[in-house]
Amino acid sequence: MRNETARHDITVIGGGLAGVCAAIAAARLGRSVALVTNRPVLGGNSSSEVRVWVCGATGHGHHRYAREGGIMGELFVENQFRNPDGNPYYWDAVVLDAVRAEPNLTLHLNTDVREVEAHGPDDARTITAVTGWTMGSERLIRFESGLFLDCTGDGLIGALAGARHRIGREARAEYGESWAPDVADDITLGSTLLFYTKDAGHPVKYVPPDFAKDISTTSIPQRRIIKAADNGCAYWWIEFGGELDTVHENERIRDELWSVIHGIWDHIKNSGEFDADTMTLEWVGSVPGKREYRRFLGDYVLHQGDILGQTEFADRVAFGGWSIDLHPPQGMYAAESAARQRYADGVYHIPYRSLYSVNTGNLLFAGRNISASHVAFGSTRVMATCATIGQAAGTAAALCAAHGVQPRALDVRELQRTLLREDASLMGIPAGDPTDLAPHATVTASSTRTALDIGTDEATEAWPLTADAGLVLPADPRIGGLELLVDAARDTELVVELYDPVLGQNYVPRELVTSVTVPVAAGAAQWVKTGLDWAPDTPRNAFVLVRADDALALHTVAHPTPGVLAMTRVPLRPQDERPQPLREWTERGLARRTYCLRHGPTAAYAPEKAVDGFARPYAGPHMWVSRPLRDTGGAAWLRLDWPEPVPLHRLDVLADDDVNEDLINLHHHRTPHDTMPTLLRDYRIESRQPDGTWQVLTRVTGNRRRRRTHLLPQPSVVSAVRIVVEATNGAASAHVVALRAYAPER
Repeated sequence: MRNETARHDITVIGGGLAGVCAAIAAARLGRSVALVTNRPVLGGNSSSEVRVWVCGATGHGHHRYAREGGIMGELFVENQFRNPDGNPYYWDAVVLDAVRAEPNLTLHLNTDVREVEAHGPDDARTITAVTGWTMGSERLIRFESGLFLDCTGDGLIGALAGARHRIGREARAEYGESWAPDVADDITLGSTLLFYTKDAGHPVKYVPPDFAKDISTTSIPQRRIIKAADNGCAYWWIEFGGELDTVHENERIRDELWSVIHGIWDHIKNSGEFDADTMTLEWVGSVPGKREYRRFLGDYVLHQGDILGQTEFADRVAFGGWSIDLHPPQGMYAAESAARQRYADGVYHIPYRSLYSVNTGNLLFAGRNISASHVAFGSTRVMATCATIGQAAGTAAALCAAHGVQPRALDVRELQRTLLREDASLMGIPAGDPTDLAPHATVTASSTRTALDIGTDEATEAWPLTADAGLVLPADPRIGGLELLVDAARDTELVVELYDPVLGQNYVPRELVTSVTVPVAAGAAQWVKTGLDWAPDTPRNAFVLVRADDALALHTVAHPTPGVLAMTRVPLRPQDERPQPLREWTERGLARRTYCLRHGPTAAYAPEKAVDGFARPYAGPHMWVSRPLRDTGGAAWLRLDWPEPVPLHRLDVLADDDVNEDLINLHHHRTPHDTMPTLLRDYRIESRQPDGTWQVLTRVTGNRRRRRTHLLPQPSVVSAVRIVVEATNGAASAHVVALRAYAPER
């Protein structure tokens, strides 16, 4: 056995996606980082050991333009390229490669931390070291750091250090949460085991083990959906342990879950109710996927009102969007439905004050153990959200280490600027980066999309108005002159309403602006003027609602347009307790399609959008979009000119990875593109020479990433630079979300 000491600026304990993103974030900012996990693979519940979908703010596509950015976004996009069919082992490799790419990061797999050294009074604790045991190599390692991140999920490190925390449900009155119980209790969400099956191509018998449960004696066959072809997370409802201690009774919970999995498979194979003669079990999990245990207390406790009310925290550092998703304590044995869900109208914000300990000065946390009530945790617990919280916490730790301050004393605005510089998942805050030279330049382009004319000269497909239709457009600077391409089976009227979604991250109707009724004569493919006119004070998302009429059909084209959405309304069941616009308005059948329309001028795609400090859609698409490359000689450029020459060392290019496309790591759905078509494929960056010619500084071919950082071989003094886009990965036009320019660091 070896005794070792490892000294780093920051120690991150927990190798789930929260810990992975925290460690990568801190390492990229120049800090030395130890990432310590007790599992043989990274990814936590998303790994090949457990195989849970990485869900996040999109809510499986309910929220628009909500897919996470930053490090989690990189993982999504890279996995889509390498692993579009959702192989869990390929996903393991994507995550491991991302960690091993960071030279400042030291990874310790199979290392179980069970000892924590901490001192100080109860209200002012400090962690000095943690000790981990690496079983396979018999190494006892003492990790010393100035800052520690508990990303263990269960919160063991903070608990051993004396950090204040809670387990269970708060009383309704504590935070005014309608979904909380009247009286506080220790009930949590349970744990789940999953299984995979396959068709062996020949008859396969199944002899159940003695421990298999006879599920016919339970309510499972009547209350839950069982299908022979379902796999993995389709059986998320195989959940147990909410009324037990999900940590200390983990093995009891695992055994019960095993018994039910084999009982379900026995039911599928031997009941005679399923066509499963050639089916066999391919994989059964052995590590329960835990949902909930300790939740730490920070300076702020996120609660139900913050999520549904979309509280705009001044110190926001991440966002979420999964529904408040609470399960009955009895799990798979519950008489009621397996989940109760409530969505906000758009994504919500997560404050920095919920990411550090209220009483342990050098402890931050990320993942499902952040400072949130049980009800709010019902949303923040999903892994892509945990990952974005991880990047925020890791970035904060790096800045604390650089400035020699504790988390509570960190300048939050500097944290936000740093996160935005690193392309992290913040919503509605411009970068305001004083080190970026691009906003001080004059921005021009070879061409720009200046009008919203969609489907005017393309093959179209009719969409019958059997239900209300929704159309989202950027109102920048106004909505005016909108025309729709309509079929009318008889003389009728087109009823159109214009709504303001109010918040920049929302894409559902909230406040009615105006309503118009337009007579329509019988006829096919006719352009109908709506007469809508709206000039908001600031750019907005405008929601145009077209009322259902069985005599009418709108036309659609088979390509998306940035900032434009086509939706249809599917009303919820009458028994639902209150309206949820986000669930009613869906892109079902309309994904990657757009209603045909003609509209007046728009500034939504102007060159200046690439330097406005926003790096994702918010009250508009926030990107420069060129005219189609086929119309511009096969290339398009975006240019920065400074009034005086500036020293230049680095250029960052942020391309459009279409954050409206719902990507996932495993097998929930298959996205058709391995590489997002909107991403730049081939481009070059050039500087203008004194004689007016352009010198190529760097050239990129075959790009499949959103963010590319280009370090110039030698710092140069330049008066103008441009990015020349030669090809995309399929989109007709060049899309540049941001072009940033930095001087050499002093």
